[in-house]
Amino acid sequence: MAADINQIPVNIHLKTVIKQDQEEENYELMLQGLYYQKGNAAFLKYDEVLEEGTVHTIVKMSNRDALILRSGAIKMRLSFHKDVEKNGSYESPYGTLLLSTRTKKIEMNEGQFLLKYDLCMQGEVSGTYEMSITYREAK
Repeated sequence: MAADINQIPVNIHLKTVIKQDQEEENYELMLQGLYYQKGNAAFLKYDEVLEEGTVHTIVKMSNRDALILRSGAIKMRLSFHKDVEKNGSYESPYGTLLLSTRTKKIEMNEGQFLLKYDLCMQGEVSGTYEMSITYREAK
């Protein structure tokens, strides 16, 4: 990563609501991370510590598209573009699963990023995900 990119330490509040059939799951995380801008996109970098190990996540955000890259204990690549089905992948111990996303909503405001999408596996919708990421400069 180029040293000339100004990385700002931020506090991140990540909220995810997953709807599958009639079930609904809510996840909320408070994390420390870094925020930076490159071109016309904004980036958030943070680590999640799970039972399986540490997951390094990079979220690339803009008003038209987004990308979530996870590496470490979980390897995943999900790409989003409003009203366009995008291909992605998830590496599991059993092999790579091919996923796709159908983005319903993508919104970037000052200090907040919203994403709503259907996650598809083998062409079937496995759930609707609503992600809200709020970030503030760490004091």
